[in-house]
Amino acid sequence: MEAVHVTAFSTDDPLSGLVVGERPEPGAEQPLPEGWTTVTVKAASLNHHDLFSLRGVGLKEDQLPMILGTDAAGIDEDGNEVVVHGVISDPSWRGDETLDPRRSLLSERHQGTMAEKVAVPRTNLVPKPASMSFAEAACLPTAWLTAYRMLFTRGVLKAGDTVLVQGAGGGVATALITLARAAGLRVLATSRDEAKRERALEIGAHEVFESGARLPVKVDAVMETVGRATWSHSIRALRPGGRIVISGTTSGPKLDDAELTRIFFLQLSVVGSTMGTRDELASLVTMLDATGTRPLVDRELPMAQARDGFAAMLDGELFGKVVFTR
Repeated sequence: MEAVHVTAFSTDDPLSGLVVGERPEPGAEQPLPEGWTTVTVKAASLNHHDLFSLRGVGLKEDQLPMILGTDAAGIDEDGNEVVVHGVISDPSWRGDETLDPRRSLLSERHQGTMAEKVAVPRTNLVPKPASMSFAEAACLPTAWLTAYRMLFTRGVLKAGDTVLVQGAGGGVATALITLARAAGLRVLATSRDEAKRERALEIGAHEVFESGARLPVKVDAVMETVGRATWSHSIRALRPGGRIVISGTTSGPKLDDAELTRIFFLQLSVVGSTMGTRDELASLVTMLDATGTRPLVDRELPMAQARDGFAAMLDGELFGKVVFTR
């Protein structure tokens, strides 16, 4: 089957190890684990995790070749349209999958979604509503699920609260803006790029600001995915008792100033958040189906042109998600 996979690692030139070519179908070389099934992939979306894999982050040489991709929507063996939850927990684990110390993602210990078929546990499948396209549904399991958990599970935000989203433009940030607006929050967003600030207004932000700009109000929570470049601004933007929810550090994790004095004096909360559960994915799908809110797709490409999508992410030329379709 045709699949997008990594054959070698390179930090300086990550696309050098990217191949679109033939790989064995799931179950062809060894039987699927008990409780697993296959999904015929109709769409798969791109995440920064896939670029990290090309650089060798989270993978070892002896795991290559590895099919990339953690997100997919497609058709299961019974003909049902489904969304694939990409978090694979240990079979013995019970409870929140994101807390399982043995958890992994598709494309880490198990082959990923950028292929004609993907193998997953049956319990990882969520029904796709007819109102949602395969391309839209494929955006949900990583970026949009991460945003949902940040806002509502870890951030405990509710209608009427004010939230700041740092770094408008990426998949998680655009999801945060759209979901927060749909849930009745007041949404502020920042970006260094004027065009991205304008797009943020179009998708739901009430006000936008240059990165680091002084805000007119203190916010209840900050959604932080940037890290070092915006951390101090995020802490200073919070009201007393506010919280910062962090799920990424795209500008680097090493802080110049952790703002510890402000954190303890203002009784701020720093909350980590990673991915989301299968039940949260189901709730997200239900929310989008009920509200008509849809993921923002930057570009939709045939899987054979996957390299173009990876190059766009590497160059930062995105506002929304890249989706590969079959």
